[in-house]
Amino acid sequence: MAKESVKAREVKRKKLVEKYAAKRAALKAAGDYIAIQKIPKNASPVRLHNRCMLTGRPKGYMRQFGISRINFREMALAGLIPGVTKASW
Repeated sequence: MAKESVKAREVKRKKLVEKYAAKRAALKAAGDYIAIQKIPKNASPVRLHNRCMLTGRPKGYMRQFGISRINFREMALAGLIPGVTKASW
């Protein structure tokens, strides 16, 4: 499980990206790249990293469900995810 500080840092980055999204788009459309450089680095959407909502795990993230593959498997086997069943043939 990821440290709380790492999860909090990612949430903080997400808020910054949302805050500066309109300003970035306007500056980019105008071609003012010097002004874009003055915006905080963490406001860039490239710096975001997908993390599991439950554990904060950065690897094995399943975008469709927003959780890691490990949590997905546990929840699917427990029947907590509707419409997901284990394959058998």
